[in-house]
Amino acid sequence: MQGGTVGDSTAFRQSMLGKIENCIFDFPVYITRMIPRDRHETRLQRLLNQFPVAGLIGARQVGKTTLARRLASVTRGPVTFFDLEDPTDAARLADPRLALESLTGLVVIDEVQHTPELFALLRVLVDRPGNQARFLVLGSADPKLLRQSSESLAGRIAYHELAPFAADETGCESMDRLWVRGGFPRSFLADDEEESRAWRSAFLRTFLTRDLPQLGITPPANTMRRFWTMVAHYHGNRWNAAEIARSLGVSAPTVNSYLDALVDALVVRSLTPWFENLRKRQVKAPKVYITDAGLLHTLLRITTEPALLGHPKCGASWEGFAMQEAVRILSVDWEDCYYWATHRGAEIDLLVFLEDRRIGLDFKRTSTPRMTRSMHSALADLKLDRIFVVYPGDIRFPLHERVDAVGLELACADGLL
Repeated sequence: MQGGTVGDSTAFRQSMLGKIENCIFDFPVYITRMIPRDRHETRLQRLLNQFPVAGLIGARQVGKTTLARRLASVTRGPVTFFDLEDPTDAARLADPRLALESLTGLVVIDEVQHTPELFALLRVLVDRPGNQARFLVLGSADPKLLRQSSESLAGRIAYHELAPFAADETGCESMDRLWVRGGFPRSFLADDEEESRAWRSAFLRTFLTRDLPQLGITPPANTMRRFWTMVAHYHGNRWNAAEIARSLGVSAPTVNSYLDALVDALVVRSLTPWFENLRKRQVKAPKVYITDAGLLHTLLRITTEPALLGHPKCGASWEGFAMQEAVRILSVDWEDCYYWATHRGAEIDLLVFLEDRRIGLDFKRTSTPRMTRSMHSALADLKLDRIFVVYPGDIRFPLHERVDAVGLELACADGLL
């Protein structure tokens, strides 16, 4: 019951599933095609058991509301759901203390970025003696939202980021489809390629004209569309703000603020360079990636898989896709991921630290991966324990005593380490 409290009952579960089917995605038979997101659901449930408040963040249309309703449908005890984009629910929270202080069980507040002042009240409510409520707040990664919550709920809230579909959810047999269409649910599950492309095009328009302004990002939509397209052409490359600034006719700081906005909205990722104390000039600029391959292809106006395979950005597109899968497989946070490069040309695509081990990864869209001079340099300069060369394939073989070539399909099924 949206905006109301309900008990642990079969009727409630049926109601929640009905709402997912009929309202959330506007797919007539979506519930029969819905892909389980057990990994995210388990993680979110663990956070709710450990913290009085859990935050579920992610890009628009990535499935946050569906995941929350799925979690609510299997939760024992009372559940209350508020959607702050629903005028009725927004009105119910006009006096938020009156609406929330008597609630017990799970309380879900969707689109919480519309009312950031709720975080101060949540701190008061969860600190009450004998508090019996757990709060799940959903929203975009608006910087103001995160800053407000971290200040108000320090030590009381933990966040989980919901990414688009990954190969462990869609199945390794659908990996090419996942790469071409991307992992946004409506794009991946569309009936055909034309419907998938149409959804991504509509998403871009809505995101630029409605969602970014709601996050306080004020440049005109056409300007941000041009900028985002330029970022797509930099996908997998080092960021050069001065070059982009000249093309847009604005300053480099302005361009960097645009990039920060898209990073904060979780549609662009900035990969930090790693530095060692070496007698070599090392690259200091970040690398940029569009976080979803399907959106990248739409921004680049790539309309078919054959067109993608013949496009100059095909290798970079696959690199970004495979990198996201590798980070998931290794269970590391993006904040702990880096790349390394020198001005003499040595480079490693991804550097991660697993306890006391240094692991490097290179991503090559080739059927015959080979040992390179960059890998030798990275092994020596960074003192890497292992390098994995991830390529399209399903077998694993050694290239060096500390370097293995691993097919992405095999890595998804069996892991990397």
